Amino acid sequence: MKDIVIFASGSGTNAENLILHFRNSDIARVSRVFCNNPKAGVIQKSDALQVPVFIFSKDAFADHTVLNELNAMKPDLIVLAGFLLKFPDDIVREYAGKIINIHPALLPKYGGKGMYGMHVHQAVYDNQELETGISVHYVNEHYDEGGLIFQQKVDVSRCASADDIAAKIHGLEQKYFPKVIELLLSKEE
Repeated sequence: MKDIVIFASGSGTNAENLILHFRNSDIARVSRVFCNNPKAGVIQKSDALQVPVFIFSKDAFADHTVLNELNAMKPDLIVLAGFLLKFPDDIVREYAGKIINIHPALLPKYGGKGMYGMHVHQAVYDNQELETGISVHYVNEHYDEGGLIFQQKVDVSRCASADDIAAKIHGLEQKYFPKVIELLLSKEE
């Protein structure tokens, strides 16, 4: 059984979806959620699904507290699901090829520092893009520049607002993210 650790900063809808998807899996399970925001909705969602949460501060990245927690667990995969802090280089090196992120656009478009959530959807809308999508990629030392694992496009030509685009992207995330993770972990066996 593979162990997945999720890092999240916000409402936790992707984390919740992953926990539920792998709850009865014979491939993997979500063993813990790491959260840097003590007011994030992901904490309540994880608690309700009986997945332990490790709440930490930004300083815990710098002083190796988070790395030590990960090393004690030795997860097979670290999944960033709406996690807003830049991952420290020491963790990226230690877990190279085992950290993935989901981004709400077709990278390399609309990636980089400050490009997350509604910032991305608004930029897609303002630029009158006809399509956008999701990208699942490996995490490296730079925002949204790790190797691509998966992309899925969606037509947004008829979307009347950034909120409409966000809803379409959320649907893609819910449908595809668990499947991509499952495929990744199945290949490792």
